[in-house]
Amino acid sequence: MKHGGDIYTDGILKGKELIDFSSNINPLGVPKSFTDNIQEAIDNLNKYPDIKYRRLKGYVAEYVNNGEVLFGKFKKDPKFIKDGHGKLVDQKHIVLGNGAAEIIDLVISTLKKVMIITPSFGEYEENAKKHGCQIVYINSTENMDYDYKEIFNNLNKVDGIIVANPNNPDGRILKEEEFKTILDYCEQNNKLVIIDEAFIEFVGDINKSFVDKIRKYKCLFIIRALTKFYAMPGIRFGFGISQNEKIIEKIKSMQNPWNINAFAEVAAKYVLKDEEYIKKSLKWITKEREIFLEEIRKIEFIEKAYDTHGNFILCKLKGIDCELLYNLCLKEGIVIRKCDNYKGLDKFFVRVAIKDSHTNKILINKLNKLWRDFK
Repeated sequence: MKHGGDIYTDGILKGKELIDFSSNINPLGVPKSFTDNIQEAIDNLNKYPDIKYRRLKGYVAEYVNNGEVLFGKFKKDPKFIKDGHGKLVDQKHIVLGNGAAEIIDLVISTLKKVMIITPSFGEYEENAKKHGCQIVYINSTENMDYDYKEIFNNLNKVDGIIVANPNNPDGRILKEEEFKTILDYCEQNNKLVIIDEAFIEFVGDINKSFVDKIRKYKCLFIIRALTKFYAMPGIRFGFGISQNEKIIEKIKSMQNPWNINAFAEVAAKYVLKDEEYIKKSLKWITKEREIFLEEIRKIEFIEKAYDTHGNFILCKLKGIDCELLYNLCLKEGIVIRKCDNYKGLDKFFVRVAIKDSHTNKILINKLNKLWRDFK
């Protein structure tokens, strides 16, 4: 599976500096709350982590339970939440992973037949094939939305489904009312519903997460990570949440001991309660997503730029294919994401990350110049 962000092949290993629009990482960079406390991790390098990761699970539980407070979107009174009422998850509902990738791999391995929506993150398919799962593919609608009716009509063919909220590569989110029918059916028929929420913090409304459904639906398994929103892909820390203790224990039984290192533990301890970083990030994405999308839509060779709730934009091209555009951008020191290897997309799709205002303008100017020269 080819991921976004392979700047090593075309850049670093050739001694080139590239602007990476292929990788969907928060441009605010690694939170200062981590770098200021990194010595704490160094001081712990001479001892094994707690094999049960009790404190670390506590940090994760606190983050999930206090989401409305941290992200400033209240369904309930903030004091009610801070006092520990209406708690969504306990430590026993959490399994930790060496990145979300480990959790995705292991939870898919528990299934024999899985439904995958196209287009979506390629690791779902790769992992399913690796573990010998039969796959039922469901296409998205023409407007890149979930086809809820088609999903529902095919649930009897599988024992689990994986969806993303928001979805990569297009940034759609799940519609609660439409998806509720699917959750109800899966709960009644003992089918697993995996929701990958690696990009959920970028939505701008944490209540678009399905984590508040954990208590009601035992079939639900949600995946989160530090990678994207907290700009820490090198830390490798993700987690799964479910009240289905059987699936939690099954995943744990397949993991190596001490799969989370000291740096990841310190990162989680500090960045998951870093309200200043969260506030700045939400301000950035809310503003830049709207501006960048508007500017992208003005470019002549972009037939359509899809609405997005993520920190990236899927674009359909006209008059130029993704391979040619990729190579033209590369000559200008820019890497974009070709999307022709996403099932359900073709050679006329690319994805670009949303960066800071200055860097976004560089891309817009380069794309307009490329088109003028190309014509």
